[in-house]
Amino acid sequence: MIEKLKLEIPLLLPENGECEHCVARLQETLLAHKGVAEAHVDTSGEAPRLCLHYDPNLISLAQVERAAREAGLAIQDRYRHRVLNLSGMDCADCALTLEKGVGQLDGVLWVAVNFPAARMRLEYDAGSIGEESIVGRIRALGYDVVEERREAERPSPGGLRGFLAFVHGRRREMMTLLAGLLIALAFALETPGVTTTVTHAIYAAAILVGGYHVARSGLAALWTTRSLDINFLMTVAAVGAMFIGEWEEGALVVFLFSLGETLESYTLDRARARIRSLIDLTPPEATRLRNGYEERVPVESLKVDDVILVRPGERIPMDGVIVAGSSAVNQAPITGESVPVEKQPGDVVFAGTINASTGLSAGGQGALEVRVTRLAEDNTLSRIIHMVEEAQAQKAPSQRFVDLFARYYTPAVVVAAVLIAALPPLLFGAEFLTWLFRALVLLVIACPCALVISTPVSIVSAISNAARQGVLIKGGAYLEEAGSLQVVAFDKTGTLTEGRPSVTDVIPLTPSPRPDGHPPSPLPTSGEGKEGWGGRGEGLLRLAAAVESRSEHPLAQAIVREARHRGLDFTPTEDFRALTGRGASGTLEGRTLWIGNRELFAGHAALPPAEIERLERLEGEGKTVMLLGDEGGILGLIAVADRLRPDAREAVAGLRRTGIRQMIMLTGDNERTARAIAARVGVDQVRAGLLPEEKVAALRDLLARHRKVAMVGDGVNDAPALAAATVGIAMGGAGTDQALETADIVLMADDLTKLPFAIWLSRQARRVIGQNIVFALLVKVAFLALALAGWATLWMAVFADVGASLIVIFNGMRLLRVREEAR
Repeated sequence: MIEKLKLEIPLLLPENGECEHCVARLQETLLAHKGVAEAHVDTSGEAPRLCLHYDPNLISLAQVERAAREAGLAIQDRYRHRVLNLSGMDCADCALTLEKGVGQLDGVLWVAVNFPAARMRLEYDAGSIGEESIVGRIRALGYDVVEERREAERPSPGGLRGFLAFVHGRRREMMTLLAGLLIALAFALETPGVTTTVTHAIYAAAILVGGYHVARSGLAALWTTRSLDINFLMTVAAVGAMFIGEWEEGALVVFLFSLGETLESYTLDRARARIRSLIDLTPPEATRLRNGYEERVPVESLKVDDVILVRPGERIPMDGVIVAGSSAVNQAPITGESVPVEKQPGDVVFAGTINASTGLSAGGQGALEVRVTRLAEDNTLSRIIHMVEEAQAQKAPSQRFVDLFARYYTPAVVVAAVLIAALPPLLFGAEFLTWLFRALVLLVIACPCALVISTPVSIVSAISNAARQGVLIKGGAYLEEAGSLQVVAFDKTGTLTEGRPSVTDVIPLTPSPRPDGHPPSPLPTSGEGKEGWGGRGEGLLRLAAAVESRSEHPLAQAIVREARHRGLDFTPTEDFRALTGRGASGTLEGRTLWIGNRELFAGHAALPPAEIERLERLEGEGKTVMLLGDEGGILGLIAVADRLRPDAREAVAGLRRTGIRQMIMLTGDNERTARAIAARVGVDQVRAGLLPEEKVAALRDLLARHRKVAMVGDGVNDAPALAAATVGIAMGGAGTDQALETADIVLMADDLTKLPFAIWLSRQARRVIGQNIVFALLVKVAFLALALAGWATLWMAVFADVGASLIVIFNGMRLLRVREEAR
């Protein structure tokens, strides 16, 4: 069942009160997101309102707020989104209890708790409830909210005070240990010379000590949420065991249960530590340069445009641009790249990366002076941590199914236990204590811990591992979808190619007169020209640059770069128009110029057969050919080529090894050029000559044929296609905000070989989730049968439940060790 919220969120317009394009941009951005069903802005009332129908599991109010800010608007501070770090959760059932307890509060719109990540994600109406009320309910249920801090900031006093703080922080573990010692003592005293009263008293003490926290949490949940959680069921089982005289069974129940929860908590802390360690990547202080002097300051005090000094071996504390110095920088914490990257003045560096120079690097001393470009709370690493925390708190489809199953499974088994305790004695005269014992065993089996934790522990482990290796997966839903992909579509420019095309050929023509009788126009000359192009060739390039200087298209920028590289002066055209999917036009000194593909000139000017043959030959070499013309006809051809990524063929081969059956290129380039590149890379199909909206239509056609299709692009020019795909995957996320926001999976490095790893990890995660769910269900079914047959004891049922939970956790945590080279 997919949960959707409908909200009317007050908006703040710019000071002038008019921003129609801002509103349109916000609506377009939100509707492109998979989690948004409807979005429109109502301006009919006194204040504009954003009417939003969305799935909070896929898009948060924080993302909506960012989208509004980027569109030039603001959201009034009424509806809020928070991610809270929790402590005190010892079992998967605690997450369900917290969801129900907090979700019952007036003003809480939606809440989800992830036990392995120990995080609560919620949306609430600040006009109806304050955060302090939410925290109060969490504490009333026996849990707490904690602040995430750096390891270095966590106090650790020494001496007696430190020892007492250590014991207090682990009081539950200490009480479990004491319960175990009491049980061992009772076992040792079970000799003919010791009365049962003594051993029963020791067992009772063990139950009291080991079951204190269990009973307190269970009763709090019952009182607050009117629901039966695992802690209450275990309490009933222990008390019931004492009632029928099974003191040893009751003591073992609380001890094994508490021990199991302690082991679960300890084990899951290892997975949580993978993300907590990201917080420690940025140093708490930085060396700021001011008026020629160095000063050590907290990173939080740094401002944009401050200049900081990073010596060899130090971590870079802030995102910024190098203004002096050169060095190799280890970017593995952000991008997962294994080899340090050489950085020069003008290059971008990220917080958390390491100045890996030994001080002997070529071109500099190894020390870097960096101008800060982003504040600490907004740098790339902070955004990655935030997005991973959000991703871990989201629920995958399989987890929603398991939670729904557990919601009905536990009450059903409890009812069955009551019937088993009552009906055989009443109807058949069976011994009451015997059937009561079997009912107590069923109560223990009613705990769905292993089943509930089977999915989230796998997802948290996989997402944590991916983040450490430079792949940002934005939630369990996308992880599961990526694991079932069979078809992948690629954008060409910037994905299979490097995205920085360069001019390879400039071919001036003698234009043929047009049918309307216009005379051919002469090309300006530039002396003898350079590199064999001649003066007419450079004149052609100058005219092309005059038109393209006003365009942001990569092919246009290639022409402008080439003209500037050759030292050509040109004046930008007037009346510039971008002709989507065909080219551009502009006016220069009263003369209208067009530049673009053959479709732009169809019906107006024709190429001679020899030139058509030359154009097709260039396209067959993988080059994109543009025609330049005016009212008098076609003036010449300019060929541009984008270098193939060195890792493109390897990445495509790697995808085939992971089980991807079909790969398709979607591009706006011409058919012949696209097929030449596809053949070199190993892509199966090509759909060429597509306008941006046609790429989306082509993707929807692929979805209709194959049901699940991934789209891989740069996240900048292909955002609609990424949003339309089952899974949108963007490259180079460390360098672009758009890639981080628009895609479902982000490859932080500009490295296509991370893509097969992301798919392989997702497939492994799906396999592990399936194993965990099947195993947990089989254990429950087996012990239900044993309990009904009278062959299972209380301690065996607890041992099976705890054992199954630990096996499921360890199996899920295997995903922390999946590596790229394992494919």
